[in-house]
Amino acid sequence: MEVGSTDRPTPEKRAFVLGSGGARGALQVGALRALYEAGLRPDLLVGTSIGAANAAYLAVHGFTPEGLRGLEEVWHDAAGRDLLPSNFLRITVRFLLGSPRARERQLARFREFFVEHGIRPEITFGDLELPLVLVATDLARFDPVYYGRDPSESVLEGLLASIALPPWVTPLERGERLLMDGGLLSVLPVEPALSQGATRIVALNLADPRDVDAVASADRSGVGPLLARMLVAVEYRQIYLEARLAKERGVPLFVLNLRAERPVPLWDFRRSRELIEEGYEQARRQIARWPRM
Repeated sequence: MEVGSTDRPTPEKRAFVLGSGGARGALQVGALRALYEAGLRPDLLVGTSIGAANAAYLAVHGFTPEGLRGLEEVWHDAAGRDLLPSNFLRITVRFLLGSPRARERQLARFREFFVEHGIRPEITFGDLELPLVLVATDLARFDPVYYGRDPSESVLEGLLASIALPPWVTPLERGERLLMDGGLLSVLPVEPALSQGATRIVALNLADPRDVDAVASADRSGVGPLLARMLVAVEYRQIYLEARLAKERGVPLFVLNLRAERPVPLWDFRRSRELIEEGYEQARRQIARWPRM
């Protein structure tokens, strides 16, 4: 920089990006603990789908030992509840043929769960000390929606939009918008972090091609496994393109690839405790190989 120049260096902004993956989100909880122990702290949290749930909790409660322990307790609680029933075909038929009131009850279960754990309706993004972006998909406009750009928006509403995955959770109708799970368009939301000025990104990736096997074991109709293959192909293409975008913009991207020892269906929260520990150990080993951040 020239002497007397009014230009100022771009401030560093480290983003933690939390991807989608249903019940595998417990792996992120352990990985976040490993990141904290390694002395890494986020200046920005970005989450989609289950990653949005983890990110929103920590943005509200703090990226602290207490906040991380609290997040583990949330997952232990989720393990004891049937949040995502496993009978995919039955749930799908119920979703397609059910009344709007029945679909609203599905959404209300998740709303009540999040409120129980401190994400109250009145909390806005402007109330948060740790900046947060939650990614949803607008089916009406075919675009991603980034909650958090407007400080007056409700964190709870952004979270419900980001995790609205049919047939378990009905999409949210908000004016002309029809909002559903952010993982549909951004399974590992690197691009949203870049749009918010991230200069360094740590991404917690839950994508697992073994999803196909997990679906096949639960659904022998042939339809479920075919859809799973389609989704896995789309997921991996999305991840590649968003990682390529970070490279082209010169933003260092550090990816923690988190994969359970045994395949985990996205609806099976019963293994949360063991997945937290697996995520911790995997992240600890990967972080040890990183250059100093």
